[in-house]
Amino acid sequence: MWKWLVVTAREWSLLSMVLRMSAAMIVGLAVGIDRGLKRRGAGIKTHVLVCLGAAVVMMTGQYMSVHFPSESDLGRLGAQVISGVGFLGVGTIIVTGKNQIRGLTTAAGLWTCACLGLAAGIGYMEGVVLGTAFALFTFKILNYVDHLLPRYAKVYDLYLEFERNQSIRGFRDALRSEELKLVMFEVSKSRIKGEGPTAIATIEVKDKSRRAVVMDVLREIDGVRYVEEL
Repeated sequence: MWKWLVVTAREWSLLSMVLRMSAAMIVGLAVGIDRGLKRRGAGIKTHVLVCLGAAVVMMTGQYMSVHFPSESDLGRLGAQVISGVGFLGVGTIIVTGKNQIRGLTTAAGLWTCACLGLAAGIGYMEGVVLGTAFALFTFKILNYVDHLLPRYAKVYDLYLEFERNQSIRGFRDALRSEELKLVMFEVSKSRIKGEGPTAIATIEVKDKSRRAVVMDVLREIDGVRYVEEL
């Protein structure tokens, strides 16, 4: 069955076109379902459409190569898809009020879907199956690794809200007393009238096991109204 699928998909016929489009839709569904379950910006429909569109572009390139061999370049249209799909990815990336970046994985997933769609459009079924399997492995398994790594990091980011500007000095003094290194400190004026400043701080600890203790110390600093690890 697999051999027949591969051989048929590589042919230039109506059946091969159906197989290629079906493969592209399955890829978009698989990746889109994962993004949809996590309530990300681009869901099932977006991923399916990107993958189908890429497949159509690749088949159009092959059609031109078959029927107009002297006037076409098979890789030209596919190259434009790889670079052009970036505008969709940019639309999924946002920066929150706490300077956290969201949507990078979704943008990368859209780009990967486009590449897999190109593979499906040219009939490269081995690449489609392996690429989809590795993409899903990345979304499902490496997601746990991605969440596990920050627990062992010695450098981490904090979001802080101060009662007044003078409270920042107390925060810095507390870091020195705890022998913590302040790698980066960015202060912003609160958007709420009458509220104190907010800040994003990057802190480095010598021993990662002290992170929980450090958070308790920072919460007890006079003038620090709120602190959260990003």
